[in-house]
Amino acid sequence: MKNKILCLFFVCVLLGYIPVKSQTYQPTLYFTTEEMPNLLHCLPAPPDTNSSAFVHDIMRYMWGKTQRLDTARTAIARRDAVWNLDSLLAEFSVPFGIEISMETCPEIYKFLINSISTVEQIRVLPKAFYMRKRPFVRFQEHLLTIEEEVYLKNEGSYPSGHAIRGWTVALLLSELNPANTDTIMARGFMYGESRVIVGAHWQSDVDASRLGAAIGVARLHTSEEFLKHLHKAQKEFQQMQKQQGTTKRK
Repeated sequence: MKNKILCLFFVCVLLGYIPVKSQTYQPTLYFTTEEMPNLLHCLPAPPDTNSSAFVHDIMRYMWGKTQRLDTARTAIARRDAVWNLDSLLAEFSVPFGIEISMETCPEIYKFLINSISTVEQIRVLPKAFYMRKRPFVRFQEHLLTIEEEVYLKNEGSYPSGHAIRGWTVALLLSELNPANTDTIMARGFMYGESRVIVGAHWQSDVDASRLGAAIGVARLHTSEEFLKHLHKAQKEFQQMQKQQGTTKRK
């Protein structure tokens, strides 16, 4: 597992940043915000500033700053910071094994955009309720991604919207391509860690987001429309695999 994570890390670095077009597909939500699970009822509150858990958060923040010395990891963290679903799917195309776009695999693309857009709604209530101060604000330091500061400094830190998106897409892609689950989930884990590295989130924000994403994805599986789209996406993936196999044999 460790070797696969390292291989994935270097593949991501070698690929570098790939410009992607702005998302033009308008998602269809499977559930409204009110119909999705309320994370205020599911997850604990963020750690109190006098707790040992908060000490761990601080230590992880310091760890994240040391990771910025690694230019390769820094490049990945910067790419992961882009708040754009097409950029997100471009990053996960590597471990998934197929380029994920409207042009190459429309059913998979629409399925993922719809699903992520539905699940990410669950961040709204806890962010507004807790309004947790972000690490770069508390320490009065700059983010690695300084361009994010303007709109992040006044937004709650708990949970992380980026980490919810990353873990959601990792779970869904693993369902479509179970053979690549280990590398897909490793990239999802890395995606969340990127938010600690840039200084935008505490570790406990990211940890809660992974659980929140799992809760959200579980809710998706109760939607008949979601299950219908999942079946279409699975069928498209299987057809693409067959086409790849035919091409290789030639």
